[in-house]
Amino acid sequence: MATGFFKKTIKLFFVVANILVAICFCLGCYANIFFSESFWLVGFFTLASFYLLLVLFIFFVGWLFARSRWAFLFIGILLITYKPILNIIPLQLPTSFTLQKPAAALRIMSWNVESFQILNYKTQPQLRQQMIELIKRYDPDVACFQEMTTADSDKTAMYQLKDFVKDLGFPYYFYAYNILDDYYPGTHTHYGRIIFSKKPIINKQMIEPDPLDYNRTFQYIDIVNNTDTFRVFNCHLQTMRFTQDNYKYIDSISSPDIKRSEGIISKLKASFPKRKIQADRIKEEMKKSPYPVILCGDFNDVPNSYAYTTIGDGLQNAFEKKGYGIGRTFSDILPTLRIDNIFLDNNFEVAQYTRVKKMLSDHYPIIADVIYKSR
Repeated sequence: MATGFFKKTIKLFFVVANILVAICFCLGCYANIFFSESFWLVGFFTLASFYLLLVLFIFFVGWLFARSRWAFLFIGILLITYKPILNIIPLQLPTSFTLQKPAAALRIMSWNVESFQILNYKTQPQLRQQMIELIKRYDPDVACFQEMTTADSDKTAMYQLKDFVKDLGFPYYFYAYNILDDYYPGTHTHYGRIIFSKKPIINKQMIEPDPLDYNRTFQYIDIVNNTDTFRVFNCHLQTMRFTQDNYKYIDSISSPDIKRSEGIISKLKASFPKRKIQADRIKEEMKKSPYPVILCGDFNDVPNSYAYTTIGDGLQNAFEKKGYGIGRTFSDILPTLRIDNIFLDNNFEVAQYTRVKKMLSDHYPIIADVIYKSR
């Protein structure tokens, strides 16, 4: 009698746990529907989506061994979340990336360059040059960089914009920054976003939504490619603003600390609604475009997040078309952080895509060759 009651209690526990994990996973997959400033917890479920899926699979295997009908719960979850799952892990085999561009292709690069390692310039001056050599090796037609730190007017500053233009060989560029993000106040060394182009730029714009805030600004340019004109957006959404101490604590979480954990949760909580506001504003501007859109950026958020699905609505993601695996683009903390993206108008064909896994920044550069198919 007692044994039967114990078995029923254990089974009930696993059933309830399985259902709760399934609910959290579904909420995380459809954050664009459920996320709000008051229901910010959904943002955590999105960040944890890959791990929640693993837990669901473990439950599934367990139910199979137990010959329980609860195994069908996993099948049902797969059916209602198959598209978000494919956003996380496309079902594609690895393909090689050739440096030689396909005929008629436009090569797009997006990279959070982490200020081209300006903080390490005196101790590791070779890093900046290695980054420049990587860019030149892949020879993008359009390169969108986030966390660009350089001086566009002060001739005495360490990093000169004119030197980057000369070293990289791009004839056209647009450097956009918020004066609140000045790297060295008073030196005209700024911290912002830049788009380099080998195609003529016929229009450039920086959008500064009120109130001016960290990472609130974004930019776009219109480029002419043969007979076509494209609008290229470059954005950098709200960061978590983690410190090195935060990163170290996350890496060694085996010894939990309530105060330090609360600090990390607080920063995550604060960043979710800010990215929502930024994503809405960027999408609003994208809808005004009279030209096919290309958008590059560091989203500081993962697939299926509110920002990802809002900005990507009606567009295709280069990684989802030609990438494979998880596609991690941020080298710190979790191995599942694909937070950098190239989104494209659906009239583009993605010929090839790659992530260059070199530790020159805390982000890996991503590159896509795309071919426009006129309507």
